Amino acid sequence: MNKLYEGLTDRDVNRIIEMAWEDRTPFDAIEEQFGMKEKDVIKLMRREMKPSSWRMWRTRVQGRSTKHARKRSFTEGRHKCSRQRQISNNKISKR
Repeated sequence: MNKLYEGLTDRDVNRIIEMAWEDRTPFDAIEEQFGMKEKDVIKLMRREMKPSSWRMWRTRVQGRSTKHARKRSFTEGRHKCSRQRQISNNKISKR
């Protein structure tokens, strides 16, 4: 097993990739949950993704303020959909 994956299950690796793709999940959250620094996440993404997908992800992530907690304009909270107050019990209310 590779040192990068030491102690991680396939499910953990999949979750890290999912979190890395999410625009509003900072690398700090991945580090807090899985103990992987940004550079390790980048290595994991490079190894697990097709080259074209990896290039697309790197282009998307580089310089994105929401992926770096220190660069964010907000301190906590999640993105809130404009229709969120209308959603009840995971179903969109009838209009």
